[in-house]
Amino acid sequence: MADQSQPEAAAEQQHSASSVPIGNNVLGVAQLDLNPALDMPPPPMDPAALANTFPVHANGDPTFIGGVLDPLQAGVLPIIPAVEPISADEIALYDRQIRLWGVKAQEKIRSANILLIGIKGLGNEIAKNLVLAGVGVLTILDHELVSAEDLGAQFLVTAGDIGQSRAQVAAAELQKLNPRVQIFSDTDIVFTKMPEYFSSFDVTIATGLPFQALTDINMTCRTFNRKFYATDTHGMYGYIFADLGIHQFVIEKEKSNRRTKPGEIETSTRMVLSVSEKQENGKTIEIVTKQEQYSPLLLVNSSPLPSEATRTLSRKKKVTPLLACLRALLEFQRTNPEGRLPKPNDTNDLRVFAQLCNQKQLELDLPRESLRGDFLRSFLANIGSEISPVVAYLGGALAQDVINVLGQREQPLQNFLLFDGENISAVTYPIHPNLEALGMVDTSGVPLNGTMDGVAWDDTTTTTAAAA
Repeated sequence: MADQSQPEAAAEQQHSASSVPIGNNVLGVAQLDLNPALDMPPPPMDPAALANTFPVHANGDPTFIGGVLDPLQAGVLPIIPAVEPISADEIALYDRQIRLWGVKAQEKIRSANILLIGIKGLGNEIAKNLVLAGVGVLTILDHELVSAEDLGAQFLVTAGDIGQSRAQVAAAELQKLNPRVQIFSDTDIVFTKMPEYFSSFDVTIATGLPFQALTDINMTCRTFNRKFYATDTHGMYGYIFADLGIHQFVIEKEKSNRRTKPGEIETSTRMVLSVSEKQENGKTIEIVTKQEQYSPLLLVNSSPLPSEATRTLSRKKKVTPLLACLRALLEFQRTNPEGRLPKPNDTNDLRVFAQLCNQKQLELDLPRESLRGDFLRSFLANIGSEISPVVAYLGGALAQDVINVLGQREQPLQNFLLFDGENISAVTYPIHPNLEALGMVDTSGVPLNGTMDGVAWDDTTTTTAAAA
């Protein structure tokens, strides 16, 4: 591989003093506007100009590692897919899914540029589903080497890969699943990445990162008007968080007696932008364009539950104690060096974590007795582990939501999904700060009502099934 010392030095000179790596913790609240102009469209992308802000190989060429094109090893941006009409071969290949979401949605999916941070068991499932769906470009960012532990919940690596780059091995295997997708591996440490790095991706998916890294990357994606997901699993438990900024999508439904009106505010985060009709099989179909507004993880993690979840004591008792445990875990990571997890054999760690759980339960205004000792012990026993059925469910659910978001079809996740494998249940809560206090408005300039009253929240119990 060519010497990268000179290009890296040149790249440092190209960056301003404010453009420093994520890991230096400069993307916090004090230096980023928590209320960006979310109603502005994303800035036009110029890949050629943007590529100049990143170091390249001394000879200007990408390298080939194990048969997988790996330009990101030198900081070169992935090639943005050309916008071309979908071919007959692709229609045949993706026939089943095109029947579900249509050719236009598939064209949007095939032009998407996605970053996946972390390729352990959960990352395996996410990547597999996105590649099979036919996204345009998938970049895998992971600096770790394959270890014996990776053989438990991962299917993209084998014992013969131990000691090799986890990102490169996974990229090579994923390429076999769908040669039409451009798959890149990046073996840099995520904390060394400049903020501009994330601007080239339509969607960034972060797995297995500590709280500070998640919030820094989330706020960076917001700055560049890019979609962001965070997800992780701990044995039988896991979560998905989505921050899509301001997202528009289309719902098609048979027209009912109740007319859908443009400008109608359905919830504190969702409104109807436009309504049109079409005739199909003798029925009148409404084509409704809606808009959802999201909040960053930094604020969501300390915001109250929607009033529908806490209006009565019986509803409070139904709220899963997993929420308080996850908030406690993120807080523990935030206050410990390198965002480490609690050590199961460290009595001080367990004491601190238990105190944090009780604190978060009270902050959420939930009954203390709902945080049972047996649940807390089960959660602690699962921290840091991966179980195949759990990562399969969460990976499939997240990938499906990303596909819906890219195709701008169907209602996206809003905004926090919690999975409890012990009860085989998944629950979604729309958690937001006081929107009025943030001055958040929709694209027409109409202020949102500042509360979560009227927001539909889903406590539906679902049975897990491994992703196809």
